[in-house]
Amino acid sequence: MKVGIVGLPNVGKSTLFNAITKKNIPSENYPFCTIEPNVAIVGVPDSRLDVLGEMYKTKKITPAILEVVDIAGLVKGASKGEGLGNKFLSHIREVDAIIHVVRCFENAKIIHVEGSIDPIRDVEEINLELVLSDLESVNKRLEKSQKAYRNGDKKLMQEVDLLNKLKTILEQEKPVRSYPANADEQELIRSFFLITSKPVIYCANISEVGTTNNMEAENVAKLKGLAEKESAEVIVVSAKMEEELCLLDEDEKQLFKEELGINSFGLDKLVVAGYKALGLISYLTAGEQECRAWTIVNGTKAPQAAGKIHTDFEKGFIKAEVVSYDDLVALGNYNLAREKGLVRIEGKDYVVKDGDVVYFRFNV
Repeated sequence: MKVGIVGLPNVGKSTLFNAITKKNIPSENYPFCTIEPNVAIVGVPDSRLDVLGEMYKTKKITPAILEVVDIAGLVKGASKGEGLGNKFLSHIREVDAIIHVVRCFENAKIIHVEGSIDPIRDVEEINLELVLSDLESVNKRLEKSQKAYRNGDKKLMQEVDLLNKLKTILEQEKPVRSYPANADEQELIRSFFLITSKPVIYCANISEVGTTNNMEAENVAKLKGLAEKESAEVIVVSAKMEEELCLLDEDEKQLFKEELGINSFGLDKLVVAGYKALGLISYLTAGEQECRAWTIVNGTKAPQAAGKIHTDFEKGFIKAEVVSYDDLVALGNYNLAREKGLVRIEGKDYVVKDGDVVYFRFNV
């Protein structure tokens, strides 16, 4: 699954991408430095794997993964093609969730396309372009569906009705995700590939973590107020600092954390937030050969979760031995957890939970 990084030009998108992926791509001080999207696969930080790795003396640790796409900066008029807008908007349609980077820092050396720092204006500008792009898509699909419906395809009645509802929402300059869709409507909406139907995480980009800057704090507070109205999350990050931290080894990073008095960097929080925004969770497998996090959609049943490891596991699924991560760590030993009755035998209808440590039994 993909998370796309969007925002105005020169707000720190490519710098953030560099920090997330440890890739050295250009992040110059002019608009449209990024033309084609940069793509990378990143591991989702999960301290549980390190703990299990120590417990099992494992040879290999494999985290869950997320695909991150750095999409070029959008400008006012993007929905009409300004600044290569149509091309950039097509890239956004391909992602599953959006990280919207918002500039909250002042720096006279870094040009702002609007000439000043105003996070609310910047967010509203991007959101309006996304809404207008979706409105154009909805109108085109509605015209096509209405024509087919009038020609006798009665199966399209629900689609026409839903498209009319979404058109009304978009004409009010609201995102599609603000529409309270039922399960059937949600499935239809996914088939429309509308940008504003995707979950959004706002990334407040500040100059430096651990320092007091009243102007930046005010900008972050404004952004949080806007996000709260949308029930969206805000992660505060210094993209430049995070990019520099990528050059340090783990011991140096830990010292830096202690100096700042923080438990984790904003970058880790951002990747985890993106993972959760997609409705994803991780179950764990553990042993001497490998400790690994497996990505599944929240609500996945045991056979389908097993299929993530290998299709044979799903086809020949018999049962799953499950122990919660917390119970396993508390006892420090799988066999002891079994003796205490904390290892459960689950069947085909079991819904796998985040942090379940699972051993699948199958036969093909």
